[in-house]
Amino acid sequence: MDMEDLKNRYLSLCAEVQQPPNTCVWEALENNINSDGSLKLTGNDQLKHGDRLTDEDMLVLSKIFVGNSAIKGLDLRYNNITDKGAVYIAHLIQESESLQSLDLMCNNIEADGAEVIAKSLHKNKSLRMLRMTGNKIGNKGGMQLAAMLQVNATLEEIDVSDCDLATQSVIAFAIVLKNSRRIRAINVSRPLLFSLQEETTVHMAQMLVVNKTLRELHMGKHDMTDTGVERLCEALKLNVSLRYLDLRCNRITRDGAKCLSEVLKQNPSLEILDLSFNRIEDDGAVYLCEAIKLPHSKLKALSVTSNNIGKKGLMSFNKAMKVNSCLTHIYIWGNKLEEPVCMAFSRLISSGRLCEEHTDVSPYEVDGHVFLAEASHGLHRHYYWTSKYGGDGDSSNSALALMASDSLSLQIYPDSHS
Repeated sequence: MDMEDLKNRYLSLCAEVQQPPNTCVWEALENNINSDGSLKLTGNDQLKHGDRLTDEDMLVLSKIFVGNSAIKGLDLRYNNITDKGAVYIAHLIQESESLQSLDLMCNNIEADGAEVIAKSLHKNKSLRMLRMTGNKIGNKGGMQLAAMLQVNATLEEIDVSDCDLATQSVIAFAIVLKNSRRIRAINVSRPLLFSLQEETTVHMAQMLVVNKTLRELHMGKHDMTDTGVERLCEALKLNVSLRYLDLRCNRITRDGAKCLSEVLKQNPSLEILDLSFNRIEDDGAVYLCEAIKLPHSKLKALSVTSNNIGKKGLMSFNKAMKVNSCLTHIYIWGNKLEEPVCMAFSRLISSGRLCEEHTDVSPYEVDGHVFLAEASHGLHRHYYWTSKYGGDGDSSNSALALMASDSLSLQIYPDSHS
């Protein structure tokens, strides 16, 4: 079905259900499907006209997309889709043989909607990426999606961050991943945890010991302490598949950084490490640099944003980058940027050792003194938003650019916070 037929069918179906055509949908159909087969119908694009998609819009869209092999990806972020609309999406998933990616980020889908979507994936053989971020599916919805992973044979990436998961559902995902040979990326950030026992971290560590296919793990906002990191690191020393570890917004200090340093020394498979918004301080930074300086280190990107690191720690990163050329992306904003640090990173950038697009600071000079300003780059630059002038695949989104070279795309996926 070509685009003209698709537009005509859309108008006729709108008339059939007595619903006015949505301007946003019409504009998207007018602009044709992207070359990669994806259709972008996001509700937060200020350049588009029309209302955000509703359940009634999904009824019409599910009918016109069923059987359309040209549609490979649907981006439905920031709309007003509820459990009712999830039923229509589930029908589309069940009937589609070509849909490979589905982004439902920040809609109003809850547990019942997650359940019907999970059941539709039991027999689906095409979908590879599912993003449920920001939908309050809760523990019940999380359990349904975890159970689905035991049956589904094609899904490779799943994002259930900010979904109000509980301890039980996070553990369920960890247990399923022990036997999974398909899942390459998972995001379980920001669950609602009320225990201080760090059960979720312990189970994820046990999973990493036996899992041989997971490439990307996001565990931000797990209230993880150095004790939890130590358990995780014990497992990582035995894991050779993980490439991207995201531990942002936890309670990791220098002791946790020391454990991670030992992992980097013994297991060079880790390429991206996100420790943003922890508290590793100078000592933690020095420990990490000891590992980065080693010739066999494969770390490509490191984010230590807002870690209370001072001159000693930041200058250690500067020296490490001069020794090892593998580290190409580093993010340091939110630490103590004294003038020697500013001058050192200014020289790294001016010499070409560090590209401006690969760090979150930009040097400038006032009255003969060098300072660093914040630049809007980062591992998760386009995770929650997309700029008006560039897509999620923007080269400045280092997580995407780096993981793409390893056949991964979860920035999570686009993923993956400003």
